[in-house]
Amino acid sequence: MEFRYFASESESLNKTNVHVLLVSFPAQGHVASLMKLAHRLADCRVKVTFVTTEFICERIKESQQLGSFSEMGDAQQLVRIVPLPDGLEPEDDRKDEAKMTRSISKVMPGYLEELIQKINQQEDDEKITCVIADVTFGWALQVAAKLGLKKASVYTSAPGILAMIMNIPKFIEAGIISSDGIVIKNEKIELSPYLPAASPAEFLWNCPGNPSLQTLMFQYINVIRQNIEASDRILCTWFHELAPSANKILPSIIPLGPLIANGQPTGNFWSEDLTCLSWLDKQPPGSVIYAAFGSISKLSQQQFNELALGLELAGQPFLCVVRPGFINGSSTNNPDGLVAKVADFGKMVKWAPQEKVLAHPSVGCYLTHCGWNSTMEGISMGVPFLCWPWGYDHLYIKSCICDDWNIGLWLEPDDNGIIGRHEIKRKVDELLSNDVVRKNALKLKELAQKGVTKEGSSSKNLEFFIKQITE
Repeated sequence: MEFRYFASESESLNKTNVHVLLVSFPAQGHVASLMKLAHRLADCRVKVTFVTTEFICERIKESQQLGSFSEMGDAQQLVRIVPLPDGLEPEDDRKDEAKMTRSISKVMPGYLEELIQKINQQEDDEKITCVIADVTFGWALQVAAKLGLKKASVYTSAPGILAMIMNIPKFIEAGIISSDGIVIKNEKIELSPYLPAASPAEFLWNCPGNPSLQTLMFQYINVIRQNIEASDRILCTWFHELAPSANKILPSIIPLGPLIANGQPTGNFWSEDLTCLSWLDKQPPGSVIYAAFGSISKLSQQQFNELALGLELAGQPFLCVVRPGFINGSSTNNPDGLVAKVADFGKMVKWAPQEKVLAHPSVGCYLTHCGWNSTMEGISMGVPFLCWPWGYDHLYIKSCICDDWNIGLWLEPDDNGIIGRHEIKRKVDELLSNDVVRKNALKLKELAQKGVTKEGSSSKNLEFFIKQITE
């Protein structure tokens, strides 16, 4: 199934006078989300300069994604990538997000300002008029303000998480949390009318057993809140029908989702293994368990063994993504010979073309870490979820999937924090036979597709946004 977008009236133009600059946080989920936004804008004849770090640009190039930009259609050739230095040395650990973020915020604003000035001196008719930045990069909005450009932020998580962030001052005032984010009242909190309430365990900054990290996370999230407040517009990756009351959180919210790549390159850090598509072609309709845990989740060797043995015990064909570094402490992608053990009924790959996999008729359910990009992709393809949240916003998104939208089931860990093989089999059996969950998933898929039709809410919102930045 190909997700069909309908662009605004500006699509009929042979040439655009609109040029925006997109700045992405250098992480897989952020790069992919903003790259999809870049393609969506290009469909509407908006020229996009996509800024990322030199290090990330090299990773994309190594995965053979960057070269494909020259092979895209006319609209997508409006997208170009420009790498900028992150200020770190080659030997520095870029997995240390705090160190990387500090370095970027110190050196990149100067490079970004220089880039914009250079582009605008060279291009008379297509000057950059708007900077669109990841919500984590408030400094990019400051550069835009300094140069007199319009500015917008891209928010890449769930509506309820946005409400959680924006309500922090109210939570402190009400005595729900302390001024450094520590929970005072251990009870479910209403985030906004018609949005699922959140338990303290689902707070974005919650880091059990690590109070110093929790303090740092809380400070970081408060900075994000300030960045959002400084934005003229907040571009969101959901669609209006998913959370109709979300605009009450902030009047500047503009839902543009779902953002689907439709085969366009999205800046993958790993090469997609396309052999899984021909493997899926050989499986019965609705039979395959697709298991993928995003770009940062990790499992212990013990937990991975339970996952593999649980998939085997479930007795269904499965496709499992095991990216490099997914198993803590393992230097091999074939721990304990499990790949050979499951070869007769399952397939393991390092990275998959996820949208194509989820859209394949043989896929019956999606075992996921509940990252927001993955959740929106699963919703867009109408696939029921098996939820295995890892951290950050995943726990709250799991509650949305299972309790609010009723399109999935939660895999519950035992007293030792391990999700066992029998729990996996039990929930697979329950999900594949649950007609209510499947019907709900198909209803949400229909709403997601409707949002990007010509008269859909997301298409209208995109047209509105483009008019705003051209006036």
